[in-house]
Amino acid sequence: MAQDIAVELHDAVLTVTLNRPAKKNALTEEMYGALADTIVRAETDPKVRVVLLRAEGDLFSAGNDIADFSRLAARIARQTADQAADRTANETPGTPADGLASGVTEQMNVWRFLRALAASTTPIVAAVQGQAVGVGTTMLLHCDYVILAEGATLITPFVDLALVPEAASTVLLPQRIGHARAFGMFALAEPLTAEDAVAYGLANRVVRAEALPETAQGVAAALAARPPGALAATKRLMRDADGLTAIMDREVAEFTGRLASPEAREAFTAFAERRKPDYSRFS
Repeated sequence: MAQDIAVELHDAVLTVTLNRPAKKNALTEEMYGALADTIVRAETDPKVRVVLLRAEGDLFSAGNDIADFSRLAARIARQTADQAADRTANETPGTPADGLASGVTEQMNVWRFLRALAASTTPIVAAVQGQAVGVGTTMLLHCDYVILAEGATLITPFVDLALVPEAASTVLLPQRIGHARAFGMFALAEPLTAEDAVAYGLANRVVRAEALPETAQGVAAALAARPPGALAATKRLMRDADGLTAIMDREVAEFTGRLASPEAREAFTAFAERRKPDYSRFS
């Protein structure tokens, strides 16, 4: 996993690199674990003043690794069926559907990573090129300074995969860009250009692709030179960490149910078979 997530500390800047370009930096459960550990380290290591999040290759991230999620969906479906059978056999009171198998997803590293982002008081700078898909976009809502390369696009195709958004984005994205634009991004996977992302308040600036690394390093260095206590306190006052975590918990419950749904199985099967999913039989 060291080759998929690279971490380097230099001059108080902890640079975290998504380093799986052959797979479009699609994030696996192991990669989420490494990311979660890194964000927690930034909170506890006095040598770290700023986190710089970047990626190798032509795009920032294709989002979740679909093969990883397909295996998880099958596991949740089995556990949901087992729990439902046990409930019926024991004649116990009904359990809400979103509570079934929730223990599986609650322990996933992706949620640990997103909750660590919500709780973070360390400034996070993001340098984004190419596409940022799904969680590749929603994680940016928790970064403090986002720099996009020319031609970058933000895409959140959660409904296309029969899932729901995460990372508290169901609240954060409409707050930033309005309900209409956010719904278009979530429900229809409408892409957002780099220029529009800046105009709508999702990013700070757009730069030439070749200038992205140097620009991001410069911003990170400038933040690292500021008084760290004042900077952390400012970020803490600007964010409601407990509120964001509560939103994430609701999203996790719904996400679990969606992941085990027949719609999601059709979406993942279609992806594996390289065909368009057919949702016509669902109501």
